[in-house]
Order: sequence, then structure tokens, then C-alpha cells
Amino acid sequence: MIKLNNIKKSYTEEVQIGSLNIEIPKAGFTSLIGPNGAGKSTTLLMIGRLLSMDEGHIEVAGMDVSTSKSKDLAKVLTILRQENHFVTRLTVRQLVGFGRFPYSKGRLTKQDEEIVSKYIDFLGLTTLENRYLDELSGGQRQMAYVAMVLCQETEYVLLDEPLNNLDVARSVQMMTHLRKAADEFGRTILTVMHDINFAAKYSDRICAMKNGQIAAFGSVDEVMQPKVLTNIFDTNIEVIEGPYGPIAIY
Repeated sequence: MIKLNNIKKSYTEEVQIGSLNIEIPKAGFTSLIGPNGAGKSTTLLMIGRLLSMDEGHIEVAGMDVSTSKSKDLAKVLTILRQENHFVTRLTVRQLVGFGRFPYSKGRLTKQDEEIVSKYIDFLGLTTLENRYLDELSGGQRQMAYVAMVLCQETEYVLLDEPLNNLDVARSVQMMTHLRKAADEFGRTILTVMHDINFAAKYSDRICAMKNGQIAAFGSVDEVMQPKVLTNIFDTNIEVIEGPYGPIAIY
């Protein structure tokens, strides 16, 4: 379980996040949605200990994010930011292998290599594993980054806008793999999403943020309501029942 207790982050008097109080259950797929500037990425980065909080404390699987040793937390929690600055002359396999660092410290064992292969295959990157990152399309690189964080084999996986710069086909492919990872590997996946319809189709729960606060949290059906979405996004939104669940119409 991920627990946020009285979390606050202040940038200026006008720009503040919190106080945030929420418990995100173990396992399954939870999406963070909301307008730009709502505090979604800030919240995710604080959970992943890539950004400090001003007040409160965060627990992941019973571990205090602020005080736990990095080597211990890295075996429970992994996070992928929007901006990644890996050396482009790495191959896909070398990049994915970085996910084993908390265990191997850079010296991959036979078991590590098998785990690397497992996630390369899982993300459909087998034919690309010896290609360099700068030889890949943006969507292929994004798949490689996700393979790397899954290869860390943590129970909790945080992803900041994994669909960033992906076309519709690649977005569907990415979300299908993430949904499968949650189901087959029992991962707890928390993802910042801009597209609320993708969030609705693939998530178990949705956490909606607005103005640095949690505006709604619940099942897809509970959050995907016209009144709820219209309030969050300050524009009239209708919701219809599609073949795979509710669909928001702007």
C-alpha cells in the first residue's frame, strides 16, 4: 500500500501542493489525472523520493520513503520520469540491464541476464535488443525504458506520463503491456495520465487532482462521472458507456 499523510509541497504562496492524504491499495493499476499544474507529477516524484516534501510522510509497503536506505527502497519501488538522459550509444539490452543494478551492482549474473531477457521479450523488444537507443523511434525507446523499470522487479512501479510523445497505436500497445504487468506479475502500478479515456480503460482506480488537491479518488465508474470530470477540468464533459467502459466526451 502507498500511504500519503499530510503531504505538502510549496513552490510559492500561489503554487502549493497539499495537504494530501490518500491510501492507494496494493496491486492493480491506478492513474493520476487532472489538468496541467494540478500536482500530478509532483506527487508522483515525492512518492518516488525524487522530490522532497515540505511536510508529512509517505509510506510504500510499510517503508518510510524519506528515511529508508536507498538500496532497500530500490528493491520495493521504481520510478520512470518523463525526461530520461541515458547515453544514446547504449543498446536496448544494456539499458534494460540497468534495472538489475540494485541486485547486481553492475555485474550481471546468469540469473540477471535471464530476467533482462524476460522483460525484453515481454515488451516485444527482442529484435531490437542489440540496437542503440539513438537508432530507435521515440515509441521504441519508451518501451525500452519501461522494460528497464520492470526489470528491477519491484512491487511498486511509478510512471510519469508513459504515453508522452506516443501515437495512438503505440499508446494502446504500451497500456496493454502495463495492464498485463499488473495482472500477470502482481505489480502495483501508479501512472500519471493526460488522456482520461486511456486511464478509464486500463485502470482499476483513478485519482483526480485539481489545484494541488485530491479532488476525487475511487473506481473508474465512480470518477468517470460527468459532474466529477466537469468540476475537475472546468469544462463541460459528458460520459457515455462504450464497449470497454465509460468514455469522456469533451
